[in-house]
Amino acid sequence: MTHVTLKHLRYFDALAREQHFGRAADACSVTQPALSMQIQELELSLGIPLVERTRAGIRLTPKGEEIALRAQRMLNDVRDLIDFAKHSGGILSGTLRLGVIPSIAPYLLPPLLPLLRNTYPELELHIRETQTQPLMVELAEGKLDVVLLALPIKSPDIESLPLFEDRFLLAMPKAKKLSGRVRATKDLVESDRLLLLEEGHCLRDQALTYCSLQQVDSINTFGASSLATIVEMVAAGLGITLLPEICVAAEGRSRDIKMIRFVEPEPSRSIGLVWRRSSPRRDDFVALGRLVTEAGIAVLKRAAIPIT
Repeated sequence: MTHVTLKHLRYFDALAREQHFGRAADACSVTQPALSMQIQELELSLGIPLVERTRAGIRLTPKGEEIALRAQRMLNDVRDLIDFAKHSGGILSGTLRLGVIPSIAPYLLPPLLPLLRNTYPELELHIRETQTQPLMVELAEGKLDVVLLALPIKSPDIESLPLFEDRFLLAMPKAKKLSGRVRATKDLVESDRLLLLEEGHCLRDQALTYCSLQQVDSINTFGASSLATIVEMVAAGLGITLLPEICVAAEGRSRDIKMIRFVEPEPSRSIGLVWRRSSPRRDDFVALGRLVTEAGIAVLKRAAIPIT
């Protein structure tokens, strides 16, 4: 009887993710016949079919889906074991793969990166910027070590560390009259055209939740994938938007927009870090969190200047 090896698990993990023998083989840098042979050996060792092969492609069997989950956990445990050995010498040394969502990266990374370089010169940092869902998939797959995003993230396999609150402000064209209003309310948002990021951005979902809105005619995104684009649309008089306070210093200067705070309780999002609960690098992530908080506070202090 063939023993189950890490190679078997790595190949099956790739097949479970790609749902295609050719793509899985490419991901593992092997030929398709070699990968197929390893999958067959794994099925033989376990005594159960893991994959259904059809004309349209492949599909995991119910037992195969459960094995895929267990294989991913085991591979993550192995990665974490290696991480423990590699990084037991000191805090934030060696390689760190950090994921960041797009509504945070342009505003926190500029002050954070020099802080990291000066405080932990032995750190080799790799950054991945994309939306929350793909970042969480890559974190679960062990492709990322830690992710900087908006909380909460609900998963029993994930540990989170809240860092600071990022309040939302209402941004509108500078020429728009407010009738003496000094604080924004939900009814003010509902009475105008609301511009938001495209679907998939958590910032969009948070704004809709606060405004108690879902898919309505007044919400328009034009496929915008950055806050900078949204701000330009507001400045051009195309509508209003909710902006996180950390972006104000960068996006709110020299533009034909004005920003006002909301009535209490002000809407906000919690900025924090998340990582696999099994990771041995919690001390690294806590140290990173302290610097993210320091950078965030500095950005928020600068943000107060252009708010009217």
